[in-house]
Amino acid sequence: MDTFSTIGLPGRGSGRTDAWNSLWATQMSRCGFMPVDKGHFDAELRIGVMGPLKLAHLSVDHCSVERSQSDIIKSGSRAYNFLLQAYGTSTFFHCGHQSRLGEGDFVLCNTAMPHYWEADGPSTTIMVRVEPEVLREYLPTPEQFCGLHLGRAIGFADTAGAMVRSLTGQVQSGGSTAQESQVAGYLLETISLSYMMAHADGSKGSAVVWQRHRDIVQHIEAHLRDPDLSPGSIASGLRLTPRYLRTIFSASGERISAYVLRRRLEECARQMRNPAWNGHTLTEIAFSWGFNSAAHFTRSFHDHYGVAPRAYRRLQEVSGDV
Repeated sequence: MDTFSTIGLPGRGSGRTDAWNSLWATQMSRCGFMPVDKGHFDAELRIGVMGPLKLAHLSVDHCSVERSQSDIIKSGSRAYNFLLQAYGTSTFFHCGHQSRLGEGDFVLCNTAMPHYWEADGPSTTIMVRVEPEVLREYLPTPEQFCGLHLGRAIGFADTAGAMVRSLTGQVQSGGSTAQESQVAGYLLETISLSYMMAHADGSKGSAVVWQRHRDIVQHIEAHLRDPDLSPGSIASGLRLTPRYLRTIFSASGERISAYVLRRRLEECARQMRNPAWNGHTLTEIAFSWGFNSAAHFTRSFHDHYGVAPRAYRRLQEVSGDV
């Protein structure tokens, strides 16, 4: 198992973080780590292989991590990660979902889609990385489960978590088995079955409908910052009729325009909670996420969160909730 650490990296403060981001991009996927304490940041990554799986054990100080659309464009990495919260608590934002993770919980991530992870303090996670064609042997439509929470008490998730920890420890100690691919298959089957048990209602329906719905969500997430994003532009971009677009998306129980507004508000609120954005005005944050009217943003934010943006930000600063 290869080990990488911030210890010995050049620079201090933001320089060390930049060096870590560069290292992470070469070993995993291009993204940005943002420590809460900009003057001090420690992290350690241990990587090993178990058959077709890449196991990545990450321990970090209090921080957040974002993989943006620009990171995806610049990086050719395309894979799925089952992220296990091994120590601490965190929140994962992905594909329009917000998953609160406690120890032993999983969340599925598609590295080809933007995502954001926010730790509540020092944290340890273990990522099980698998190529799309391998995962689809066990989970035919993984896209529909991306960003969804899998609690440790659901299905066989607790067993899967124990397997992930055990396999990571075995790889770390240098142990190996001639049946690595078979063991990896058991793990993928266990996690996949647990996901299907946890979200049985969502797994029903036509695979074609799910594929179309996934395409719509991916298009929205990729263009969320575009102020011209609308049902019409989405239909045009995906070469669908507006009526068919509405029919496909209606299965989610939310109108497309409502989904776009909610996601923009969620991203604005996320940045307002993040101390790294304290130097940016509320208008700058809102406009960077596709709003073109400060009044509309303020009104919509109040309707969604029950408090004005300025008061929301002030409450986060007082509570220290990042």
